[in-house]
Amino acid sequence: MNLQLQPTTSSSLSMTTFSTEFLSHTLNFRNHPNRHSFVTSSTPFLNHGNTNNNPRTRINQPQIRPKLDQNFTKKYDESLYLLQQKVNRGYEPDVIFCTKLIKGFFNSKKIEKAIQVMEILEKHGEPNAFAYNAVINGFCKAGRVDDANKVFDRMRKRGVLPNVVTYTILIGNLCRRGKLDLALRVMDQMLKDNCKPDVITYNILIEATIIQDGIDEAMKLLDEMLSRGLRPDEYTYSVFVNGMCREGMLDRAFEYLSSISGKGCAAGVSAYNILLKSLLNEGKWEAGKNLTSVMLDKGCEPSSVTYSTLISSLCRDGKIYEAENVFKSMKKRGLAPDAYSYHPLISAFCKEGKVNLAIEYLDNMISDGHLSDILCYIPVLASLCKNGHAAEALDIFEKLSEVGYPPNASSYNILFGALWSSGNKIRALRMILEMLSKDIDPDEFTYNSLISCLCKDGLVDQAIELLVDMMESREFQPTVISYNAVILGLCKVQRVIDAIEVLAAMNQRGCLPNETTYTTLIQGIGFGGWRNDAMELANSLVNMDAISKYSFKHLSRTFRAIDAHKELAVSE
Repeated sequence: MNLQLQPTTSSSLSMTTFSTEFLSHTLNFRNHPNRHSFVTSSTPFLNHGNTNNNPRTRINQPQIRPKLDQNFTKKYDESLYLLQQKVNRGYEPDVIFCTKLIKGFFNSKKIEKAIQVMEILEKHGEPNAFAYNAVINGFCKAGRVDDANKVFDRMRKRGVLPNVVTYTILIGNLCRRGKLDLALRVMDQMLKDNCKPDVITYNILIEATIIQDGIDEAMKLLDEMLSRGLRPDEYTYSVFVNGMCREGMLDRAFEYLSSISGKGCAAGVSAYNILLKSLLNEGKWEAGKNLTSVMLDKGCEPSSVTYSTLISSLCRDGKIYEAENVFKSMKKRGLAPDAYSYHPLISAFCKEGKVNLAIEYLDNMISDGHLSDILCYIPVLASLCKNGHAAEALDIFEKLSEVGYPPNASSYNILFGALWSSGNKIRALRMILEMLSKDIDPDEFTYNSLISCLCKDGLVDQAIELLVDMMESREFQPTVISYNAVILGLCKVQRVIDAIEVLAAMNQRGCLPNETTYTTLIQGIGFGGWRNDAMELANSLVNMDAISKYSFKHLSRTFRAIDAHKELAVSE
């Protein structure tokens, strides 16, 4: 075995070459079935009838999303041309019209044309604070901070006073860049100019302060805000609750929301949803139940996000029937479930092998007008493959492409793995070829999945070819997962020397082995007949903290059990 690298032109080309050669030597293309023959009616996906062997495989056809108007930039260009023609004839440019043009050009990344409009306005008209704010905001979003500051200075020199929006734009930009100190200095200048900050200004500063200096410092800003007669809005409360949850202060967040007085849900449902999600992620169901009670006492009605959070957490903890009940309660309260409500249930049903129910919910989701993307269908496809319905999975996959969900590398990877695991290796490999024929580049998961599948089936040499191909790639390098799969495959076919060589190549390329790497190799050495050497290596590695004591004990018990079994066989 030789892992020396050879130059290559393209990872996609290399994989294509491997797949084609491998398929041509191992597969019978003459008997290749036509996948389109699985469609037996005019239904959007599948309608094979309800039999005991087939899941309900009809999925409603989603409507293709309308395309965005691609001519809007042309309209702005034409408007700029008309503006130039008018000012050349002596007309004064309209400031509102020019401000709209400036925003449009910045949104379409045509910054120079936005500058051109502002220059026309400054030369031939009277720009106001709104026009200057549009330019300053555009420059800040584009990362051209120096240009934004120059416009700010020019604005003041022309006698146009910056307003609260101007200062808030500058403060927000500084906070996003982690420059809180400078943002506070701008705030000081704002106050000197007798420009009063608003709730939005304080919200931005509070959020940045929580990230940089913590909750207590942010509370000082809240006190200052209250002293100026400004009342916190729902976003203010959400920022504080989110900050407390991020720092693990769930009890403090609960007390904070409970302490907010008055009915009418002063804190807003968003703040409660943030805390509810954090509590349920920690498995604190009783605290979550108490929070919903507080919520209702404050007159805060649960939103679709509240229900989606509950559904997702219940499904994650395996409480799928409770999740269904929450879903039904949501609909009874007149709240329309969205994709975030459906997805956890679809995935949970697939995980339990109840693909019929998963497809039923998928149908309902599309009927309710919640279009999904290809990733929503992946659990259904994988479940179909796992339960022996690969033909239906492939048919759904192809039909999805036809109605506006182009497959990507991730969707091909998952379907490939599902097909291979279900025993449909020929179809799985054809998926790789189809993926390449559509100019969809393989990613590291494509390689890792294929390497792992090949090794599981004893096709280690082909897996090594892919590993080398991956090593030569400029886009991505093999990870410890890639190497471990090959090492395991080599050990299973008792090619321990080659496995050690792969470990050496792995180290040379700067990919650090993990505990799985070492334990796999130790087991390979031991099962290859060198148990004493294997245990010596294990002893050295445990002393180096490369493997745990638990792994060492497990290896010792494994090899003693093998020896005892052999001794018993000899005595019999």
